[in-house]
Amino acid sequence: MEKLDIRNKADIDTSLPLISIIGRPNAGKSTLFNRLIGRRRAITDPTPGVTRDPIPERWLLGNNPVTLVDSGGVKLDKEGIDYAVTDKSLSLLEQSDAIIFLMDCTEITAEDMMLVERLRPYTDKVVLAVNKVDDPRREDLVWNFFSYGYQRVVGISAAHGSGIEELEDSLLGMLDLERTEEIPEEPETIRIAILGKPNTGKSTLMNLLTGRDISIVSPIAGTTRDVMRGTFVYKGTDYTVLDTAGIRRRSKVEEDVEYYSVNRAIKTIEEADVVLLMVDIQEGITEQDKKIAELIVRRGKGVILVLNKMDLLRGIPNEIEAIKDRVRFLFPVLSFAPLMPISALRGIDIGKLLDMVWSVWKQLNRRVDTPALNNALREWTKDNEPPRGSQGHYKVLYGTQVSAAPVRFLFFVNRVHAFPEAYISYLKNMIRRDFGFSYIPVEISLRERRRNPSLNEKGPAKAEAEVQRVMKASSSRKPGGAKGTSRKPGGKARMGKQRERAETIVRNSKQKRKSGKR
Repeated sequence: MEKLDIRNKADIDTSLPLISIIGRPNAGKSTLFNRLIGRRRAITDPTPGVTRDPIPERWLLGNNPVTLVDSGGVKLDKEGIDYAVTDKSLSLLEQSDAIIFLMDCTEITAEDMMLVERLRPYTDKVVLAVNKVDDPRREDLVWNFFSYGYQRVVGISAAHGSGIEELEDSLLGMLDLERTEEIPEEPETIRIAILGKPNTGKSTLMNLLTGRDISIVSPIAGTTRDVMRGTFVYKGTDYTVLDTAGIRRRSKVEEDVEYYSVNRAIKTIEEADVVLLMVDIQEGITEQDKKIAELIVRRGKGVILVLNKMDLLRGIPNEIEAIKDRVRFLFPVLSFAPLMPISALRGIDIGKLLDMVWSVWKQLNRRVDTPALNNALREWTKDNEPPRGSQGHYKVLYGTQVSAAPVRFLFFVNRVHAFPEAYISYLKNMIRRDFGFSYIPVEISLRERRRNPSLNEKGPAKAEAEVQRVMKASSSRKPGGAKGTSRKPGGKARMGKQRERAETIVRNSKQKRKSGKR
């Protein structure tokens, strides 16, 4: 494995106070987690064991930044992946500064009693939150939970939000924090999302980058369900990496839980700066990969095609180059995207991958000055003029960059209708070549520049004749007409104003005729 300049941060940010939500399956942990952070980050579903990996999130507790963690449900009767889920959840107890022990007021199970005993050594940092107190008739049930010996017991309804403020006050007191009006700034970080089909090595790469077993790795397709977050520092820059559920064809998505996982993975594209689209180098590009790529390009995100499992290749000369050529041929929608062969399992060429992530991010945030763009535009149109249409030559008049990350340009043209797509592609290629956007998607919008649309639609000659007619009619109504007006002091200005009035009259009459036809 290559030596990388990566400083691994903890899988969960322990530089901030750490609060964990612990409980058995279906106690309502993910519902409470989403309630506290104010958005749907964790998947909630009545199916037991939906949350598998711990989900950390920066949370403002009374405007104090803390790390809140939603854990997987702790089970007594374990099989398969349940062992890993339970072990990960219980490992949070030691490192947490505060623990929300969540129980259901309507039912006490053997798993609850196991956790009551397991949490005894951590009593000083435990708040027992009794959930599902959804109506006043259940409030008396909360008193029964004081018998378990915990100092802090709070009745809440995670679903409806009652008791949340009391829970927050308990946490603030435990952590010796006070509510404040000042909202702290979000730390700057490059956000990477890892997307792809199931079992392409996404979680293996996630764990390698963060130096921790953040995502449970298993040969079972669909192990990762929630979007997992981790952080690390590479060459002095902070990175946040998001590992997502594998995206399968809709016809193959059978569980409701997996349906929500896939949708959450797709929404992760919005959060990311750069997307790593993981492809099994032996399996190659699939139709599903192409659909994911189209989503990424439409949102203007940076994307790197990561060809994983290169350690499994047979070692034939030029084998990797042949694979790259085939991917380029089958994947024209990502013709601009870098291709990076790696082995996440062996740690091969991970440094090159991260260097490319940095380069793509820099391009996403690059801006081109308008004068420089238009100077280049004159050269581009001189070298390759826009083609001629049925109404004459198309013209690109001027342009400007309207946004970075995503990179978007706006060009003003003489006619938008049927403007040649080939010429738009030409402009994109020139922008990439001359302004250093070689690795990212570039979007171009066109806008038609027309000085006086309501007049020019009739053609210049007819429009001018109608203006002259209105001016003449207006002059004839005044005593002495307008003869010799332009020779008098200020005459040209008066003639200009008279013309403006005539153009307004023509324009308004045309709009009235149009509205009358409707």
